[in-house]
Amino acid sequence: MSTPNSPAIGSTNDPALKSAIRKASKHLMPMLVILYFVAFLDRTNVGFAEEALSVDRGISNGAFALGAGIFFIGYAIFEIPSNLLLKKFGARFWLARIAVTWGIVAALFAFTTNDTMFIVLRFLLGVTEAGLFPGVIMFLSEWFPNKVRVQMFSIFYLAQPFSQMLGAPLSGGLISFGDALTPWHGWQVMFFAEGMLAVLAGFAALYFLTNSPQQAKWLDQQEKDSLTAAMEREDTVRQSDGPTGIAKAMTSWKVWYFTIIYFCLQIAVYGTTFYLPQQVANLIGQDVGWQVGLVAAIPWLVGLFACYYVGRNANTVVRRRTWGTMFYISTGVFILASAWAGANNQPFLGILFITIAVASFLSVGPITWAYPTAFLTGTAAAAGIGLINSLGNLGGFVAPIMRTGINESVPTDSGVWGVVSLGVFAFLAAAMLYCTRFFRGAKADELLETTANRTAH
Repeated sequence: MSTPNSPAIGSTNDPALKSAIRKASKHLMPMLVILYFVAFLDRTNVGFAEEALSVDRGISNGAFALGAGIFFIGYAIFEIPSNLLLKKFGARFWLARIAVTWGIVAALFAFTTNDTMFIVLRFLLGVTEAGLFPGVIMFLSEWFPNKVRVQMFSIFYLAQPFSQMLGAPLSGGLISFGDALTPWHGWQVMFFAEGMLAVLAGFAALYFLTNSPQQAKWLDQQEKDSLTAAMEREDTVRQSDGPTGIAKAMTSWKVWYFTIIYFCLQIAVYGTTFYLPQQVANLIGQDVGWQVGLVAAIPWLVGLFACYYVGRNANTVVRRRTWGTMFYISTGVFILASAWAGANNQPFLGILFITIAVASFLSVGPITWAYPTAFLTGTAAAAGIGLINSLGNLGGFVAPIMRTGINESVPTDSGVWGVVSLGVFAFLAAAMLYCTRFFRGAKADELLETTANRTAH
């Protein structure tokens, strides 16, 4: 029973709320990071097999570019339905289902025989993985108040640098191991082993995830009530400020505004990620393998620390807008700078510039997601977040095709113009994020600013 001087249930200063958030972070975040770690690994390991697929299976450059991008078509088509089904069946079951089915498809890449099979499997990989990322974003927005949400998003985003930092030498090592010590091609061993990791992660999710605070056995009743009260209060604010229902979410101008921003971000992310192993190989003059994998891990190691620091400290409206704009600008600048370094045979500067670009786009991702989750809730969140992620991720479809097309139209030894094309979109995202200062502002963000002022010291 509370006393007149005790903090209200679910308020910022409620010890039970702070305890519930700590426990939720401890119990939920490791499993979510593992799921996204394996997902990002299975999306991007194709970059390590590009040359081998060409030599061993005759996969053409055009088919590789189409296959790399068509993942996002399947992803986009099934993203919103998957998110709505997650809302119906619960995150625990649905995220596990996603992981198991995409893991099976990822493993089937080991048996690729021609262009058509490669493209079909890439499409099916997108279909089966659809809903994972926006489902987790929606899941976190239902578990964690706005004040700490970017921090949780940033922890989730750590799966990207972990996946590439550990995944790059893992993929390169599996290829080397497979070629040297098994009767199969190294790229076959890589695809099969990393696909099976996703299947195992899916079954683990059934055990470790919990759908709601009230179902969490690891929270006591006071913690459950406090966290539930805090989230219900934010839901009330979001319902008064944002669209309600699927149709209104799909036609909301704010949802479409952040879809464009996210599309620009994904062009930079995937246009860089898909080709990073080959770009590093060109810079250091080595074939893709163990050494290239180690060097390619450097940008992700630096990005890991940058993402966590920014997410932990981007806890006011001004910081989120200012830092977000700054990181979008630096993403564009250093992607362009890495192109210059490649064209001028400057391997050290090339790796340095790629590292800063990767750290920048990793840091800005969690900040970007703070905006739509501040005004979307319920089925509107399922539809709106799904729309932003599905159409935004089409940047991953556009990026490799655009980069390949430009390099073929304006051929250079370093492929400089294809890299340049990726950086331009980051500047558009920077301008759009900065312009959010002219919005009336989500009421949930006003609460965030008030909370930040109360806790400032």
